Amino acid sequence: MDTITPAGHAERQHRQPVLNTVDRVCELCFGLFMALTFIGAVKAVTAGQDAGSKMFLAALGCNLAWGLADAVMYLVRILADRGQRLKLTSAVRREDNRAHAWRMLRDALPETLEPFVEDADLERIRARLATTRTVPSRAGLAREDFVGALGVFLLVVLGTFPVAVPFLVINDLPTALVASRILTLLMLFVAGFALGRYTGAGPIKAGFAMIALGVVLTIAIIAIGG
Repeated sequence: MDTITPAGHAERQHRQPVLNTVDRVCELCFGLFMALTFIGAVKAVTAGQDAGSKMFLAALGCNLAWGLADAVMYLVRILADRGQRLKLTSAVRREDNRAHAWRMLRDALPETLEPFVEDADLERIRARLATTRTVPSRAGLAREDFVGALGVFLLVVLGTFPVAVPFLVINDLPTALVASRILTLLMLFVAGFALGRYTGAGPIKAGFAMIALGVVLTIAIIAIGG
């Protein structure tokens, strides 16, 4: 986590992954759902010997576009969050009333942590901010932020392949569609498994819960005409 030290510079005390488990799982699932929904939408109007290639390219193009949009919004979210923290830091440094400064810091705490933080803890943070020589004048982006945006883009695009590749390797369109949906459900189980391990909710249960979500979505796509 980035922190402001008394020496007035940001340091990386504990190097965190550019994208955490939740980010990776959510972006991968987003790509899977986008590809699945798009293939379901175009299946009814796709015909001919090159139908599989058309569906693959269509799904890939869809996820390329959405991956780019999601990557840009990832950078926007980082800038917004960083700007909000910088605004809080500057406000606390300018506040002469300690009680008011504590309230600003307390309001910024996650709701689950707020009851465990005493005023004495907030005072240590306020005092450290007060003695910091310099803070950035505005929020900016670092190299690792663009690496994270690239990771978001690639995860959304990679979500295309489990859904769309069967249409390239299987000539029979209905069979390819079944294989596509099976691979999608398997990928959803893996994603749910990883998310369950990360949150402590139980990997097997989370994996099947993610599959159930995928089944519901698939049924909805079929009902709509996919």
